Amino acid sequence: MKRLRAALRRLVGMFSAGRREREFASEIEGHLQMHIDDNVRAGMTAEEARRDALLKLGGLEQTRQAYRERGTAPFFETLWQDLRFALRQLGKNPGFTTTAVLMLSLGIAASVAIFAFVDAALLKPLPYQDPRTLVDVTESIAVFPHANLSYPDYLDWKKMNHSFRSLDAYQGAGYLLTTPSGVEPVPGLRVTDGFFHTLGVAPLLGRDFYAGEDLLSAPRTVILSYSAWQRRFDGRKDIVGQVVSLSGTSYTIVGVMPDSFEFAPRNNAEFWTTMHAGGSNSCDLRRSCHGLVGVARLNDGVSVAAALADTKAIAQQLERQYPDSNRGQGATVQTLTEAFVGDIRPILLLLLAGAGLLLLIACVNVASLLLVRSESRRREIAVRGALGASPLRLARQFVTEGVLLVFGSTLLGLVFAVLASQALLRLIPKDMLLQMPYLRGLGLNFHAVCFALAIAALATVIFSLTPIVRLSFSEMREGLTECSRGSAGVLWRKIGANLTVLELAIATVLLVGAGLLGKSFYHLLHVELNFQPDHLATLSVALPEKTYTKDEQIVAARRQLLNGIAALPGVTSVATTSVLPVTYNGNTDWIRFVGRDYNGEHNEVNERDVTATFFSTLKTKLIRGRFFNPDEDGTKPRVVIVNQALVKRYFPGQDPVGARIGDTTLSPKSIKEIVGVVDDLRESKLDEETLPAVYYPADQSPDTDFNLIVRTTQDERTLLPTLVSTIHQFDRGIGTSEESTMLRYINESETAYLHRSSAWLVGGFAGMALLLGMIGLYGVIAYSVSQRTREIGVRMALGAQREMVQRMVLKEGGRLAVVGIALGLVCSLATTLLLRSVLFGVQTWDVGTLGGVALLLAAAALLASYIPARRAASINPMEALRAE
Repeated sequence: MKRLRAALRRLVGMFSAGRREREFASEIEGHLQMHIDDNVRAGMTAEEARRDALLKLGGLEQTRQAYRERGTAPFFETLWQDLRFALRQLGKNPGFTTTAVLMLSLGIAASVAIFAFVDAALLKPLPYQDPRTLVDVTESIAVFPHANLSYPDYLDWKKMNHSFRSLDAYQGAGYLLTTPSGVEPVPGLRVTDGFFHTLGVAPLLGRDFYAGEDLLSAPRTVILSYSAWQRRFDGRKDIVGQVVSLSGTSYTIVGVMPDSFEFAPRNNAEFWTTMHAGGSNSCDLRRSCHGLVGVARLNDGVSVAAALADTKAIAQQLERQYPDSNRGQGATVQTLTEAFVGDIRPILLLLLAGAGLLLLIACVNVASLLLVRSESRRREIAVRGALGASPLRLARQFVTEGVLLVFGSTLLGLVFAVLASQALLRLIPKDMLLQMPYLRGLGLNFHAVCFALAIAALATVIFSLTPIVRLSFSEMREGLTECSRGSAGVLWRKIGANLTVLELAIATVLLVGAGLLGKSFYHLLHVELNFQPDHLATLSVALPEKTYTKDEQIVAARRQLLNGIAALPGVTSVATTSVLPVTYNGNTDWIRFVGRDYNGEHNEVNERDVTATFFSTLKTKLIRGRFFNPDEDGTKPRVVIVNQALVKRYFPGQDPVGARIGDTTLSPKSIKEIVGVVDDLRESKLDEETLPAVYYPADQSPDTDFNLIVRTTQDERTLLPTLVSTIHQFDRGIGTSEESTMLRYINESETAYLHRSSAWLVGGFAGMALLLGMIGLYGVIAYSVSQRTREIGVRMALGAQREMVQRMVLKEGGRLAVVGIALGLVCSLATTLLLRSVLFGVQTWDVGTLGGVALLLAAAALLASYIPARRAASINPMEALRAE
């Protein structure tokens, strides 16, 4: 209790120091006067009486100090003094303070903003129950490491595996929703009955699907997404049990998912229906037709590797059992997190590394500024030490200044980080953002703040130790003398020069990385498409299946639509395709060549159904043969057009026109004659290989869903509303969606966005690194010139020409630049190996990029050195000698 009372008394004393000082001064003065009076009465003179009283008291100031320390908390008092002194010091040097805070805050802002994305995408667990045990399960083939499952294979895998507690499947779907204002295409997902149970999520309203509810004989039921419930049904609580019409079929709503539910691969799905395999979708029951993706929960104690071995064994068994359909079909099992964010992981880690290097340069630059500042404070520190300041107290003063500097920079950096992360978020295309639900609510969360605090703690240590180490306390005493200046200046120049070399090396690495990414993005946008993407409008069209039930009806409706659109003003050509170009390698078919030996191999090729004007609308070159005739429908002999890649692989040195292909059994209905060869129209993503492709006449295999492509002479964006109204004038029951242009489609594709954003961000980091590096080089050379003023004055007094002095200074800057650039190029060759997975069409050791970066840095270094060199050449020798 005594200690507690003493502590409380000290705490209270901190807030009443003035009053206590006055009271104690009055008390001690009275006590002293009493001693003086006694001494005078004892016969001493007044002067001797006061001196003796002071000696007995033990010194007036010492007594006051002892009282003060007992009545308050000296540590906090001196800390408050240090804070006020540090604020005055920083305020007296606004240039230094502003520069240091801005540089450090930029580095912190870049690092925290990118970390927020890394945290949201890579560190935050998926919002499912025990997400570590959830895995993505697919088949694999030679062409695609992740290939869809067929429904029969899925059933066999589910029955035969020993690794999964549950295995379910899903498939993307689209429906025509009947609304009071007409039909509207809506995205959906077909799932097996245990899909939500496997994920470990429950509906907000209603119930999950029952077991067996995905069978063909079960009633049709649907679960709504939260957004569909709010937007289309006004969030009505009585929606469960209501009936909704999807593509002309009635579904009973049995549940609503919570707002927090997300499923990245198909996050735009509004209606979740059960599979009902074997209904109108003829693909479901064919083992050779692959359209499902599996999601499973591992049994306790089973690893991903063990599950992969298990599924591979099942795939091999099925291959032996069904050699025709399952030949070469393997298995792939990966964590669900890897399946969702695996594509963007390299990009995010690359950006985080770039931001980290920028932060390192900023720290080096601020440390350099602190070194320069500590040089100018040598005499001040020496005087304070001579007046009694202990080394610990002086060190604490440096720590206090470092903490204040970092505190201000961190606050400003966090504000910049929030603005930067929101700006980056807005740059992501809307369609792409839908597939990244984990970015929802991106901002300064607990992890990001902890990351910023870790940076701040590290920076505080660096910025506190820098002046302490620089001004060792033995040197402080030397600071009182003038002779120490020369050796200290030389030492600082060496340290500053080394830091500048480090900055230039880091700037070189970032510039090389930015150059490679920029070149990669340029190559990506200039990849050969083999069609003209400008002035092309695109639109997805869905005919209602209940209305257009026969092939003849679909063919007739499509022809009438195309004729009506072709007659619109400005339209020069119109066509349809089952899959738009520059989309993906997929929707494949297995082909077999008539008249050739066959041993069961799967010749996997892209398969597209197009109308007769498809190639002329895209302006794709015909290499050999002919295009389709407009009247080639189901009543005419079946024909096919192939691309150059197919010819190179299967008809090397031969003319394929006239050859015939079919399915793996060469069933009579599948036999088609090759009538033409076209250039390698890019069907895949921009950075993927162009696979062999076959094009079938759309009228020989009619489908109610197709994509419209319209070439126009006017701005294609202005044509889109007219296209929609024209289609609805023909039939209001037809659904239209995804109105866009081919150029927008390409520029906003995921591939283009990832390459563009990484190039721009790393380029931005590199630009700032270049600027900071040049500032650092300029500071070193300018400081060197200021320290060598006397030497330069002597040289010029002895006859040195101004040009010689200028060259001498430029050589100093050039030497640092050469060492920094050379070191940076060596580091670049090593670090850019990490970029291989994100580069396209460019090597990591690209000579042009390395040479260009070296020249750019050399020119910038020359410019940074020129100003202090010119200043050195203008020194008046007499004034320099007199000043020294």
